[in-house]
Amino acid sequence: MAKELFSLLAVFIALFLFGIYILRAGLIQTGTSKAQALLLKATSSPLKGLIVGIFITALFQSSSVVTVLLVGLVAAGLIQFRQTIGVILGANIGSCFTLELVAFKMTDLAIPLLVVGLVCLAFSKSLLYKIGCVSFGIGCIFLAMNGFESLAAPLSSFPLTHQFFEWTNHHHLTGITVGAIVTTIIQSSTATIGMAMGFIEGQGLTMESGVAIMLGANIGTCLTAYIASIGAGKSARLVAHAHIWLNLLGALLFYPLIAFLAHFVSLLADTASMQLAHASTIYNIVCSLLVLPFAYLFARFVERIAQVKRFK
Repeated sequence: MAKELFSLLAVFIALFLFGIYILRAGLIQTGTSKAQALLLKATSSPLKGLIVGIFITALFQSSSVVTVLLVGLVAAGLIQFRQTIGVILGANIGSCFTLELVAFKMTDLAIPLLVVGLVCLAFSKSLLYKIGCVSFGIGCIFLAMNGFESLAAPLSSFPLTHQFFEWTNHHHLTGITVGAIVTTIIQSSTATIGMAMGFIEGQGLTMESGVAIMLGANIGTCLTAYIASIGAGKSARLVAHAHIWLNLLGALLFYPLIAFLAHFVSLLADTASMQLAHASTIYNIVCSLLVLPFAYLFARFVERIAQVKRFK
């Protein structure tokens, strides 16, 4: 029984990731080259970078993709590292788009969306095809969310998973670690937080645990850009380092505030999914706006840390 349930969990994770991939394919209306051209124009000031970072990340459905693009631009010498900070801040905010969409609790529409998507996908190289990608992708995500919620109760009945949930519910550091590790493995903070939403709805996890997992998921999402920066030159590596430091410092800032944030979002929405989505959005907006006025100072901090590491 346990083997079947964990196999189903793996299937739903794969379905969620597949849905994000298809949704991203439908939302991207411009090529990567055009996105790079927009990034080049947007980096004249941190505020412009923030706005464009939000927009492009919502479009690409991945802050990691945007950060990898920045690594490539810096490695090519087209922009300076310090010009990327605003975009990185915006990318963290833009990554909340899918979570807010999922949290609207329209999961009963999963099957109709899948059917509409399949029909539209038959019309290749047209607007209907793009609509089909979006519809089918959202349908897969909604179906996976239903799966996460349905598995929460039976999984929590097993002694091992029950003990794990109990440990996570009482130790915030465990939640952060779990969020970081799972996101590092599956390379999607959205999917990790989506799973947490499902288990909170199924009464397996508390909202405080969900917030802790969300903090860890933001750390785990930095791996892709770090891998892309290997061998890309010192300045390009700084982009990945800035992304890591931003999320690490954000987690440290919010760690003592986990209980407060969990209580605050409970006043903003009725459903647990919406509350956790709002917590992620608030966290990323607050962290980005706190750093934005000091974007170039933050860049200097990252540069100095990198110099210290190099001289050791």
